[in-house]
Amino acid sequence: MSKVVEVVEELASPIAEELGLELVDIEYVKEGKSWFLRVYIDKEEGVDIEECGLVSERLSEKLDEVDPIPHNYFLEVSSPGAERPLKKQRDFERAVGRSVLVKTYEPIDGEKIFQGKLIAFQPDLLTLECKVKTRKVEKEIPFEKVAQARLAVEF
Repeated sequence: MSKVVEVVEELASPIAEELGLELVDIEYVKEGKSWFLRVYIDKEEGVDIEECGLVSERLSEKLDEVDPIPHNYFLEVSSPGAERPLKKQRDFERAVGRSVLVKTYEPIDGEKIFQGKLIAFQPDLLTLECKVKTRKVEKEIPFEKVAQARLAVEF
């Protein structure tokens, strides 16, 4: 985790908590010539534009005080969306029973991308129910092999 992301997490976490929100993720990335600081917030029933605006205002004030970024950047505060990333164990626990997309660092049974229903989560293991041709199979994925994971929109 970059130093900027660490500092922003320290500043944004209490703001989100105070407003009854969850700090889901923080990205600090360069796209073209511009830098972007993206802060993703959420709550059980979803967040609205006013909540995003309020977090943006309060966080912007704190960032101006601490000044952890020495150059110009764009601050964006938003919901993680329907395909919310799963990063923390708590995220996976809440996703049990839902459709997920998981990418692994190395192949498992010859595959690195898995999509299906997360039917169980233990701190060291995910169990997905995936469709293979016309039948459903259970795939066990060791947690340490997960490179990326997110909720998946079902069609």
